[in-house]
Amino acid sequence: MKANFEDIQGFIFDLDGVITDTARLHTKAWRQVADQVGTPWSQRLQDSLKGISRMESLELILRTGGLAHTYSDEQKEKLATAKNTEYLRLVATLTPADILPGVQSLLDDLDAHGYKMAIASASSNAPIVLHHLGLTHYFPEVVDPRTLHHGKPDPEIFLRAAELIKVAPAHCVGVEDAAAGVAGIVAAGETAIGIGDATVLRAADINFADTSQMTLVNIRAAMCTPSVALS
Repeated sequence: MKANFEDIQGFIFDLDGVITDTARLHTKAWRQVADQVGTPWSQRLQDSLKGISRMESLELILRTGGLAHTYSDEQKEKLATAKNTEYLRLVATLTPADILPGVQSLLDDLDAHGYKMAIASASSNAPIVLHHLGLTHYFPEVVDPRTLHHGKPDPEIFLRAAELIKVAPAHCVGVEDAAAGVAGIVAAGETAIGIGDATVLRAADINFADTSQMTLVNIRAAMCTPSVALS
């Protein structure tokens, strides 16, 4: 465990799979690109795209289809832009009903107790997603991934988030649903909460099977017990 619960001052959240399920929207948009370039879609490819940047995702799709050297940088930019346009069209359909179970209550509780909060997502569209979900006011600080040099599992995005909310990393809790994200939180020296399969997210300090289990009461209890997994 990285810190005592009493020392925690800030919470840093990933977005996809933690606040809402936009992964399904990314999947639809990326599958459209894969079909366009001729890369066969698979569950393995879909899982590999989780938590990485737009251009990294495109490069992975191209490599998977044996097309790594087929497209120019200009053509890649056009493909990435087309994906983002389709994704934003889908994002516009989001409403507060798409907030994952328990998350609204947790955010209300954190806000009421004076915790500082930030978003650390690989998606540059995070502010738009938050707007459609009606959650913007909880997150005055959202890391812009375009300002970073390294993606997850590098800790840069989590360190930047801690800097933005002016809380030492050791006094922050990071919440992720991807192994790369959990690794980034741990490397940043923050307490890591993993949402999902505890065997996949085994590097996390605390594991919750799903967001409905992620309450402030449960977090407090888990931080008093090492290697906690709740299901």
